[in-house]
Amino acid sequence: MMAMVSVLVFSGACAASIGVIIATVAPQWRRILTLAAGQPEAQFAPLATLAIAERRIAVRRWSTESAPVGSWRAAA
Repeated sequence: MMAMVSVLVFSGACAASIGVIIATVAPQWRRILTLAAGQPEAQFAPLATLAIAERRIAVRRWSTESAPVGSWRAAA
């Protein structure tokens, strides 16, 4: 009886662990195979992307703003 309970407990734990491994590996299988084939991953540069986005926003704001009236008088 105790041996049967032990087998059931350990087989359940084994099935649960295999399920968790499959659930975590399955969404990344393409990435894993690409890395296993020796192809490097593209570098992740969040700061460079942020700098480009900030520059675009600044240019858009600059291009849509009207020139202040006082600046034309000061230049003349």
